[in-house]
Amino acid sequence: MTETDPVLRALAHPLRLRMLSLMWPGPMSAAELARELDVSHALASQHLRRLDAVGLVELAEERTRRGGRERRYRAVRGTPLSDQQDGTPMLAETMAHTLRERAGRREVGGEGVTVDAELWVDPGTWQTVRRRLAELADELHAAARPPHTPGTVPLGVSMMAFPLRDETKGEGGDGRGVTGEG
Repeated sequence: MTETDPVLRALAHPLRLRMLSLMWPGPMSAAELARELDVSHALASQHLRRLDAVGLVELAEERTRRGGRERRYRAVRGTPLSDQQDGTPMLAETMAHTLRERAGRREVGGEGVTVDAELWVDPGTWQTVRRRLAELADELHAAARPPHTPGTVPLGVSMMAFPLRDETKGEGGDGRGVTGEG
């Protein structure tokens, strides 16, 4: 049995995935994360330590606050969430959980885009669209601000686009999704 990548295991918890999303636009402390996520400070600290241990967050600043020391962490850019090549469904399961949770918080009547598709396209189209999706994700991440910044709106964004195995290959099919009958 192969050992699961520790980074992927860290990403496989919905709370840690949300923490990374919240820390993308700027550093946050465990106390700030606890308030935003409505969890205990101890639980937020535990998950933050796990993210730090695998290198998904880094210490951004340390400051004195109310007689104590506050450590604020930021998400490390270039996260392995982009172009995940691992075949394990762990990340997809976590994203599905996060999507269900976010969908429950969707603003009634709020504009959005919902897409679910299984499509067959030529490889050139796929590469062009894949690049554009990555650029759009980068644009949204670059525009992100800390939670509750005046003049901002909260968004839920979950996206996975990937090639599927052609289930007909190797089973007498021609690889195009048809069985060769004509």
